[in-house]
Amino acid sequence: MSLEIRGIEKLNDQERMDELINYIKIQLDDESDSLALMSNISSFIMGTIKNLNWAGFYLYKEDELVLGPFQGQPACTRLSLDKGVCAKAFRDRKVTKVDDVNEFPDHIACDSASESELVIPLFKDGTVYGVLDLDSPIKNRFTNIEVEGFTKIGKLIEDNIYPF
Repeated sequence: MSLEIRGIEKLNDQERMDELINYIKIQLDDESDSLALMSNISSFIMGTIKNLNWAGFYLYKEDELVLGPFQGQPACTRLSLDKGVCAKAFRDRKVTKVDDVNEFPDHIACDSASESELVIPLFKDGTVYGVLDLDSPIKNRFTNIEVEGFTKIGKLIEDNIYPF
């Protein structure tokens, strides 16, 4: 299967998000392996959404969040559940948007270039099994359109991917 991302830069935020959701739906229909899906979803996000420096997954394992498939600079491989934006989204069981990570208590700076972050918890049978994490080098980067869109993407992912 091949997906075309060319021309995406000409789209507005809503059109870009709609395209990303379509890419992910096509991939979910075409592939069943969780690792392959998370890898391509990370790549689709980085290829579609402007001004990101990291997009990927952290999965719950042995009482911490462990690095999963991602695109971007090397990342922290393990995150405790008591610090950071990913841990907060995991603990609170809700989408967490931070406009300025430098003002977030106990922020974990895996990439010092990150200025804002959006984290979507992923559920299976009511239990959080991981998060989709997006970082940007721009403060106040994530729009309401993107929060809504990535919330939908999180639902698509959790309905189709369970990596254990």
